[in-house]
Amino acid sequence: MALRIVASRPDPALVTLPWSTPLEQWDDEVVVPLPRGLSRHVVRIVQLRDRIYAVKETQQEIAFREYRLLRDLQRLALPAVVPQGVVTGRATAEGEELPAALLTQHLRFSLPYRSLFQHGLAPEQVPSLVDALVVLLVRLHLADFYWGDVSLSNVLFRRDAGGFAAYLVDAETGELKPTLSDRLREHDVTLGTENVYAELLDLAASGAAGLDPDAVVERLQSRYAQLWHELTAREQFSAGEMWRIEQRIERLNDLGFDVEEVDIVTDFDGDQVTLQPRVVELGHHARELRQLTGLVVEDAQARRMLNDIAAYTASRGYGRLDREVVAQRWLHEIWEPIVAMIPPEQQGKLEPAEVFHEILVHRWFLSEQAGESVRLLDAARSYVATVLGEKPDEAITADADAQ
Repeated sequence: MALRIVASRPDPALVTLPWSTPLEQWDDEVVVPLPRGLSRHVVRIVQLRDRIYAVKETQQEIAFREYRLLRDLQRLALPAVVPQGVVTGRATAEGEELPAALLTQHLRFSLPYRSLFQHGLAPEQVPSLVDALVVLLVRLHLADFYWGDVSLSNVLFRRDAGGFAAYLVDAETGELKPTLSDRLREHDVTLGTENVYAELLDLAASGAAGLDPDAVVERLQSRYAQLWHELTAREQFSAGEMWRIEQRIERLNDLGFDVEEVDIVTDFDGDQVTLQPRVVELGHHARELRQLTGLVVEDAQARRMLNDIAAYTASRGYGRLDREVVAQRWLHEIWEPIVAMIPPEQQGKLEPAEVFHEILVHRWFLSEQAGESVRLLDAARSYVATVLGEKPDEAITADADAQ
């Protein structure tokens, strides 16, 4: 049986992996010690030179279907792991057929929910985890994607300014529909509440303290309903209340969504106006920051950084300068010196944007203790010296690989 590798961006090193060995027998020569979520399949995280992949054994037909679906989600710019390829024709040295394998790109600085709890996730942070799952589910539903297996186990989480951003990691049961019905949306939400409830009960049974599964699933349902309504509901008002259009758009921007198209309909005499957002996309603040600085970060991180750029503008008296000019000065005077403070051996602790967020929080505490405002760069030095080193590693770094 001939080995076959179908890949969107072929990596020649893929052929060097031990494909003739069952995945569960792969050893430390290729497997890296990164946390994996629960899965019905055998999954391994492997490193080839500077690239890290997740490899999952499954049936050939399922592997190709999920690979193509993940590529569709990537083209739609939805938050999901990036597919890399499918390997078929695997067999042992004795000729025994082995399952096909789906390869996805490892999402740097991402963690499964169980690892977050192992890293000290406090019970009061669980609502942020649920909110991230809700935003992911709403975004998928807006794109007419039926998930079919909503759960914390099928998501990877990245830290986002003290909260989280969620990425779909398992699309095996998913399907892109021409139009997603309300019945299928409701089924996804119901299934999600059942799965999350069971996962939290399991966590509680294994020793996680302070969890309230009933409150969590109630939040999941209510937050989904609120966000879906805000993004899709029609709104009627009189012609004299046109300011409500801008108000609605501002509310959506505050949620992190861009409104790219609005459908406005007036009645015959123009006295009543009906408004409905047509195209909404998450990442309003992230896109704004990227346009100003070129930095690519999560949306809540971008909001914190944009706020700091605004404070920097005011403190330097740069109000009359173009925002692009001020943002570039902030980049060179604030961002780059702070990133340079992170020791190489600690670069796997947190993403630079999350480090920046934590430094802002740290500065607030230092300022409160001192009774006066502490300079950001001084707060950064204090944070690196006293806090960052105590954080658990959440990514593999070049230094770690060399050890």
